[in-house]
Amino acid sequence: MPRLLVRRLAGLLLTLLASSFLVYSSLYLAPGDPVATLSGGRTLPPEAVQALRRQYHLDDPFPTRYLAWLGDLVHGDPGVSLAFNARVADLIAARATTTAMLVAMAAVLIIGVGTTLGLAAGIRGGLLDKGVLLATVIGQAVPSFVAAIVLIWLFAVQLGWFPAIGPGAGLGGRIRHLALPAVALALAQLAYIARITRAATREELRSEHVETARARGLPPWQIVRRHVVRNAMIPIVTVSGLTIAGLLTTTVVVERAFNLDGVGSLLVEAVVRKDFAVVQAVSLLLVTAFIVVNTLVDLCYGVLDPRVRLGAPR
Repeated sequence: MPRLLVRRLAGLLLTLLASSFLVYSSLYLAPGDPVATLSGGRTLPPEAVQALRRQYHLDDPFPTRYLAWLGDLVHGDPGVSLAFNARVADLIAARATTTAMLVAMAAVLIIGVGTTLGLAAGIRGGLLDKGVLLATVIGQAVPSFVAAIVLIWLFAVQLGWFPAIGPGAGLGGRIRHLALPAVALALAQLAYIARITRAATREELRSEHVETARARGLPPWQIVRRHVVRNAMIPIVTVSGLTIAGLLTTTVVVERAFNLDGVGSLLVEAVVRKDFAVVQAVSLLLVTAFIVVNTLVDLCYGVLDPRVRLGAPR
């Protein structure tokens, strides 16, 4: 375990370094001039343009700018937003709570409802299995923005059960405001996890060790709990981890649809306004979260299956 953590930490640092270079260089080569963002689209005198370029070091060579930005990032300063005229760290901190709660609520729906439906369909079979298959096909075919529109029309406009826009205030208000966005975000991924869980469960039910357990006369509930569910959890955990990590990048559509002040909407605004510092910081944050989730998934392997030797040379 310690060896795995050291390797994962080293991989995280190398990945962040490579990602920072790719993101910074791609934005550096992108068309457009940050001075246009600073000036608000107005035509400035040449002296004012030169002053702005000197102030933000826009005329420095690319390696100098990148190393200076990387040094500030290491010290916890991702820079200053040109479009919002504020520290990037403050902008992200003000919006991170909304995105974190949205992803957490969607993850609970995906793991809780998705695995429950998949286990029930795989174990029970029959009409329940066919109904779950039909529902998951429909769920996977509905994009997030379509689900958002339908949910707003039905539960906010027609029934009035939930608010349509805004993040809400307080814990209870936030949960109520984020209920519909979480369902819209989780719907397609929930259906995917349900299908993966069903397939893994049915495969374990046909395995030799389950047949041996039945021949020994073990109770069905004990066979399901000890020999089916536990062995089926490894592919389920793998796919669930990748799915939850991917939610961080798909929150953009849902946050825009429900007018939420999250990190995804901040990234869209920064891209539109060519705010390099914000795009770079948010991109690195998403990469970090993805790697951390994958590391947690790897650690779960050793808990679910003792045969998995984490950090072993062979």
